[in-house]
Amino acid sequence: MTTALEGVADAPREAALILRAAAGLEAKDLIVDPDAPLGPAAGLAERHAARRAAGEPLSRILGRREFWGLSFALSPDALDPRPETETIVEAALAAMSARRAESLRFVDFGVGSGALIAALLSEFPAALGVGVDLSPGAAAQARANLAALGFADRAEIRVGDWGDGLEGAFDLIVANPPYVASGDIAGLAREVREHDPRLALDGGPDGYDAYRALIPHVARLLAPRGRFFVEVGAGQAEAVTAIAAAAGLSDLATRRDLAGIERVVSGGRAL
Repeated sequence: MTTALEGVADAPREAALILRAAAGLEAKDLIVDPDAPLGPAAGLAERHAARRAAGEPLSRILGRREFWGLSFALSPDALDPRPETETIVEAALAAMSARRAESLRFVDFGVGSGALIAALLSEFPAALGVGVDLSPGAAAQARANLAALGFADRAEIRVGDWGDGLEGAFDLIVANPPYVASGDIAGLAREVREHDPRLALDGGPDGYDAYRALIPHVARLLAPRGRFFVEVGAGQAEAVTAIAAAAGLSDLATRRDLAGIERVVSGGRAL
């Protein structure tokens, strides 16, 4: 199996995950009896390995991704949530820890699979959330994931263009908007450019179109004590901070991800 994944980063780990998924095994099963025959599952494992070797992400092959300790089903319409996006959750918890028991209102722009809004609802047990996505397919996937996780009665998912038709005030606004410059998409890893929806990647000619459209809605919808947190690409924090400042937002800050990249821009309303 590992040979079939030659060229794939961390091939032994991914081979083990493919075997477990194909045969319905637990991690301990591969340790206790690593040479046990797979039977009919062998063919499925081989097909999974061939797809992975061709550049399809393992999360897409298996149809699931873990985010903030929660499991999310994936669809072709929604971005595969990445670990660095958990930096938004970390930043929100650090800034609003004193308000975790309050009946807060959240909005997640570009809700995708529902990963961000679900993670936040899991940490703020009295909160209610709204998720917005331009893609009907992504919105449907978010609804399905929220229902599966038990959050359907605390979240509303809408199809829409950023904040159009949405009324505040929201205590917490989060977003992972498309921020890749259009001309850079062809140079992304094939796992991204061939399998994530372009709508979730393409940030326009310079990568900032979504921020220019989104930030004015953030300024309009944010509650007086509210905070916003938006993900940015490498090297984009300064420009996005300037866009936020021009919209009248204040107390602006950035937070780095585990790789040391400024990954989140945050702030509040000017007093």
